[in-house]
Amino acid sequence: MGSSVLLPRPTDNVMYAWCRLLLEGDPGALKHGAVLEQYRAKAEHYLCACLGRNGGNGSDNVERSPGGMLYVRQWNNLQYVSSAAFLLTAYSRYLSDSDRLLRCPTGGAPAAPSDLLALARSQADYILGRNPLRLSYMVGYGRRYPVRVHHRGASIVAHKANSRFIGCMQGFDDWFGRGRPNPNVLAGAIVGGPNCRDEFQDDRGNYMQTEACTYNTAPMVGVFARLHRLATEEGGRRRGTADEAEVR
Repeated sequence: MGSSVLLPRPTDNVMYAWCRLLLEGDPGALKHGAVLEQYRAKAEHYLCACLGRNGGNGSDNVERSPGGMLYVRQWNNLQYVSSAAFLLTAYSRYLSDSDRLLRCPTGGAPAAPSDLLALARSQADYILGRNPLRLSYMVGYGRRYPVRVHHRGASIVAHKANSRFIGCMQGFDDWFGRGRPNPNVLAGAIVGGPNCRDEFQDDRGNYMQTEACTYNTAPMVGVFARLHRLATEEGGRRRGTADEAEVR
């Protein structure tokens, strides 16, 4: 069963939030204040749902798998994980830069920017292999990753190895049903990912889990860039502290 959260799609919430972030501080945007407030409310409701802080009986929160993955639906769930991670990362920076906190319906202590970033990081870690199967869902990354990706170019031998014409039917008849790993590694692609129980079947015909989509990978570019920058800045601060201590 997927999450029963009554919200627009996670990708819609990313757009709501991004529109607000782009227009924040723009004098010309003041006349659209009421609309922007709706965007903010929708985005923050979804962020609170990801954090599990919308109260009620849990139906207004996004489900999580036993391994901690945000779970929306069976078909290509990682598209929702990656878009949520992007929104969490972007909004974390927005809250930090504006010295604000995220207040959720459950009351209690508001969520700090670090809370949003921690959840985004946990989802990135899950995708890259910190999960019950110890499997990276980014093809080509880590020791273990899907090798039977549902992708025509990856599953058919390269032209330089076999120059004969391979039409649609030839590709299906001669290559699709092969049980062997793909001849080409689709490096950097993120597949659909596991189900609500963290189970995954690396089978080319299992397109709900093994199909690689650009909208799975695209949001993670921003997430990885932000995490890399923060790690670089933290490393610089540590080196600076060590150098200062050595001088003393």
